[in-house]
This record gives sequence, C-alpha cells and structure tokens, in this order.
Amino acid sequence: MSSDFIADCGLRIVTVGLMNTEEFKKRTKAYALRVIKVVDSLPNTQSAGVLGNQLLRSGTSVGANYRAAARGKSRADFISKMGIVEEECDESLYWMELLVEDGLVDEERVADLMSEGDEILAMTVSSIRTARANRET
Repeated sequence: MSSDFIADCGLRIVTVGLMNTEEFKKRTKAYALRVIKVVDSLPNTQSAGVLGNQLLRSGTSVGANYRAAARGKSRADFISKMGIVEEECDESLYWMELLVEDGLVDEERVADLMSEGDEILAMTVSSIRTARANRET
C-alpha cells in the first residue's frame, strides 16, 4: 500500500494510491450511484425495502459527507466529518452483508461494490489517522 497525499482544508492527508480531493469526490459519488442501482434492483418485499432504504441512506451519505469534510473549516472539523464518512461507509457494508445473508441479493451482484466500500473505508481511516497525527505535531 503506497501513501500519496491529497490536500483537504489546507491539510496534508494520506490516502492510498494517486488520489486527489476531486478524484475521491468522483469515486465516492460513483459509489453512491452504484448503491442506488443495487437498491433499485432489490425485490419488492418489506424486508428488502427496509434494508434497501438503510443502504440507500448510508451509501449516498458517504460522498455527501466527504464533500463536507473537504470543506472543513479546521483540522478538528475535517476529522469529525471524516469520522461520519467512516461510519456511513461501514454501515453501508453492514446493510449489504445483511442483504446477501438474507438471500435478497446475490453475493456476486454486490461483491465489487463491497470491495469498493472496503477501499473507501480504508482510505478514510488512513486520512483520519494522518490528520490526527498531524494535529499532535
């Protein structure tokens, strides 16, 4: 895993690969659009509706909250907002796991999306750690 830098809120934040703020915004938006497609493909049952709604909210929130973090007014604000990105991304993965384990969606249908969620989550956690470490120096 290589470490390159993106600049957010005037901070130097470690991410994985060659990713700048605009590229990560695009990546999290693409993630949201893929979540929307999965939710729209779910069967018309009560449980699929409830789980799908939860996934839709958390999956689309990842990109929206990253955009807010990128506009953070301070390092503490950035860290706080990135914490929300982390929570929403992890929650999205949870809802997808439930959809698969309940048989509402084939694992193959969401495997790549879950992998993308794992990568976004890892980059987010790395950015939070770096921002916290830089705050202490």
